[in-house]
Amino acid sequence: MSPPVAPPGWSRWLVPPAALSVHLSIGQAYAWSVFKPPLESALGLSGTQSALPFQLGIVMLGLSAAFGGTLVERNGPRWAMTVALVCFSSGFLLSALGASLEQYWLIVFGYGFVGGIGLGIGYISPVSTLIKWFPDRPGMATGIAIMGFGGGALIASPWSAQMLESFGGDSSGIALAFLVHGLSYAVFMLLGVLLVRVPSSAPRARGTARQAPTGPQVSANQAIRTPQFWCLWIVLCMNVTAGIGILEKAAPMITDFFADTSTPVSVTAAAGFVALLSAANMAGRIGWSSTSDLIGRKNIYRVYLGVGALMYALIALFGDSSKPLFVLCALVILSFYGGGFATVPAYLKDLFGTYQVGAIHGRLLTAWSTAGVLGPLIVNWIADRQEEAGRHGASLYGLSFVIMIGLLVVGFVANELVRPVDPRHHVPQPKEADRVQQSESA
Repeated sequence: MSPPVAPPGWSRWLVPPAALSVHLSIGQAYAWSVFKPPLESALGLSGTQSALPFQLGIVMLGLSAAFGGTLVERNGPRWAMTVALVCFSSGFLLSALGASLEQYWLIVFGYGFVGGIGLGIGYISPVSTLIKWFPDRPGMATGIAIMGFGGGALIASPWSAQMLESFGGDSSGIALAFLVHGLSYAVFMLLGVLLVRVPSSAPRARGTARQAPTGPQVSANQAIRTPQFWCLWIVLCMNVTAGIGILEKAAPMITDFFADTSTPVSVTAAAGFVALLSAANMAGRIGWSSTSDLIGRKNIYRVYLGVGALMYALIALFGDSSKPLFVLCALVILSFYGGGFATVPAYLKDLFGTYQVGAIHGRLLTAWSTAGVLGPLIVNWIADRQEEAGRHGASLYGLSFVIMIGLLVVGFVANELVRPVDPRHHVPQPKEADRVQQSESA
């Protein structure tokens, strides 16, 4: 499937909606918690077991993005979006079959493994194309698309809850909800497949050679040999760990913090808090990434990591004495969490160029897989140990918050160590770039 080239007069503003159709769909992953209670009830699962499809999905997201990044660069966005559509929708259809047969392993395989591949390929599918269409505002362009992944849960959560209420929370009702999800997302993602275009080659005057891209151009295989890549890997991992540590346990966390006060948090209010965090996650992806176009990527990550550590410190010291302070700090942290995802493709473009930025981005997303395990593990394991020791309320989270502050400081230092890539890693000439790409594709 050859990449579709935009005809003359094609508006570049049609590309972000194509990307959004994919990212809003795969963003359903953040709404998996809606299915946890009915699955636990219908199939007799524990909370740990019901989390397996989501956890495996996030791990496969990072791995498929890393190993499939070069294929995405080679075959183009339409091929990648098609693969994402097939895998993500098939994951739901397999899960529907698993729920109908009451075979939970099939749900884990379908949603987690097969659907997780769709998550990874779909997540990186529009990145390099958007950067090529918007070289003047790469942070804004990728922020618009990646905003959809953060906002997908705002659509999927109430929609999934309504279906489960209508179809029932037993295994057959869950199966029907999975089936509707798979078919509906296939249609919605198809819009992106049909709409996406890549820019045509820049016009050249008669008798002149086509100019090579300006700035550094580094292949994916060379990028992972540079200290800049691994510094950014640490930066992304630390930022995501800090954000997902709150996001994964948001409702019980705010309930625990104020359980011993005169104004405890109700179940409804806790659910509203989760919705606010999703909104902050989504807003941060477009707001902070657009700001990075003005103040620079390194400066915006100084904000994410430095101010993020301050927000965690404020929650640890004063969070249980003020609900507005707790909520405000958590919203800021989640906006940084979303902003970090949306800004990193532009940061990679600044360092490594546009040559194989999608493949480089895919490899970097292994940091997300690591953080997706590390963040919840830190918060939940420490909270469980503190509870066993007889502690309760805000004291369940004090140690984990101190650890998060330390991780953000590590990320801050790694960001400060980022320097321009040594020219020996560059691919200087278009012919040489073609030769390198052919050798890496072999």
